[in-house]
Amino acid sequence: MSRQRFSVKLPSISTGLRAAWREGYGLSDLRQDVMAGLTIGTVAVPLSMALAIATGVPPQHGLYTAIVAGAIIALTGGARFNVSGPTAAFVVILFPIVQQYGLGGLLIASMMAGIILVVLGVTRMGRLIEFVPYPVVLGFTAGIAVVIAVLQVPDFLGLSVGQLGEHFVENLGRIVTSLPTLNPLEFGIGAFALIVMLLWPRLHIPIPAPLIGLIVGAIAAYGANQWFGSTGAPAVETIASRFTWEANGETGIGIPPIAPSFMAPWLLPGPYGEPLELNFELIRALLGPAFAIAMLGAIESLLCAVVSDGLTKTKHDPNAELIGQGLGNIIAPLFGGITATAAIARTATNIRSGARSPIAAVVHSIVVLLAVIALAGLLGLVPMAALAALLFIIAWNMSEARHFLHTMRSAPPGDVAILIICFGLTVLFDMVLAVAVGMGLAAALFIRRMALLTTTDRIEIENNPTINGLPPEVAVYEINGPLFFGVAEKALTSLHLVDRNVQIVLIDMRNVPSMDGTAIVALQSLIDEMHREGIALILMGLPTRIIVKLRRAGIRKDKGVLTYCKDWQWAKVVALRWYHERNEMDRNKH
Repeated sequence: MSRQRFSVKLPSISTGLRAAWREGYGLSDLRQDVMAGLTIGTVAVPLSMALAIATGVPPQHGLYTAIVAGAIIALTGGARFNVSGPTAAFVVILFPIVQQYGLGGLLIASMMAGIILVVLGVTRMGRLIEFVPYPVVLGFTAGIAVVIAVLQVPDFLGLSVGQLGEHFVENLGRIVTSLPTLNPLEFGIGAFALIVMLLWPRLHIPIPAPLIGLIVGAIAAYGANQWFGSTGAPAVETIASRFTWEANGETGIGIPPIAPSFMAPWLLPGPYGEPLELNFELIRALLGPAFAIAMLGAIESLLCAVVSDGLTKTKHDPNAELIGQGLGNIIAPLFGGITATAAIARTATNIRSGARSPIAAVVHSIVVLLAVIALAGLLGLVPMAALAALLFIIAWNMSEARHFLHTMRSAPPGDVAILIICFGLTVLFDMVLAVAVGMGLAAALFIRRMALLTTTDRIEIENNPTINGLPPEVAVYEINGPLFFGVAEKALTSLHLVDRNVQIVLIDMRNVPSMDGTAIVALQSLIDEMHREGIALILMGLPTRIIVKLRRAGIRKDKGVLTYCKDWQWAKVVALRWYHERNEMDRNKH
């Protein structure tokens, strides 16, 4: 006897890059990718710094993320146009991790999340995004936007707040009580940078607005510090005045002018500046945050890929994209990078800039690398108020306020409730709880809607030519809709009879597409009850797969008790035969 071999085909990687090569890739395509990469790299530098600072870590770690994770994900993922790096959606998850476990804990959690993403990709869970309802996604993204905006208020206004905590309400209270410490110079520079970034696109000059806003903000901050500042206390806080670095035996202020190099995350500072102790307790404590990072990373990267497919009429490989995202998040923390995922805004800009393949994202990483090495000193001049202004714009775009309000006005009440609950839980508690509760409520709402679609009706024999001719001792019912735990008991209970003259029940089940375990148990109870009352049951029109499922559960044909029929013609024949056999048996008894 020959042995049958079983094999598991694992998802491929680099499918986005290979898809571009298969279509033909020439010198003109490379030129397009280089130009797009230059544009995205220019945008990514200020965004990466701002998002790292919003997360609670020095700005160079955001730049390292764009350099390392951006290139690795582009080369190994399944989407041709996705541009990955630090994103605003992660701020509400990563900020509490930094507060509790420090930079080292954040990098370890990112690596754990990367492993989870690879497992999701290998097990072909790439269709995950299809099961997340739109009100849930819109609710938690709008909530994240509110949290990000509030966290930027102290830098934008120059408030003396101190270290913010993990809880939104507590942070909001501290910000309100510190309003008397407002610094007019900080506020003026932040407002000036914000106005420039908002108005610049109207000039239709092909230079990214964030870059111009930060440049004019840096110039204004430099002038303010020269006129009003002192050596020990600058009038306007900048990246250089807030952050210091130490690497390769050297120290400095601002951003280190060196390429990312290997650094063991478990040797980096914990929440109080001491090196972390890597042990089972730490891994267990970080497991929950790692799952939250992985789930959000999967949702955001796959959603970004869907958006890019719609803009370019291409098709991504979701499983390969998850594997690529996982590899990027495993490797980037070893070089100081924080959590990365695909960014919708950067991806859309990449497409509009004429990108042809993942090479554009690789060029973007090279541009960020060159900026770190050659322009670190200039980047240190960027004021914190201008970065806060940039994050205000990111938060506003992320909130999708118009879609939020439109959904509030036009969506069914159940969806509106889910939207509001997800939004509120994200702001007041955290995104993980919001998504979990939102998914649970969405599932309950779906079950309720499906239950309303399932009906059980009795058919009058006299008024139906298809079954005309059956005796009154045969009761005919029709079930429409799926039979599952939310509706099975109610649908089948309605078949319980009041008419004691009925000897046979015929159920038309042609419109029953599925039955779950609860429905099978309820059907078995109905059969047993009818058998005790001496009533036979005919099930007509069930699909073969459901009949097989019922047989496996022990619900088999039993002459005079239960049978399956494929159509009305055969069901009428069986019903009449059983009716005459029963009458003959009754006559013989008498």
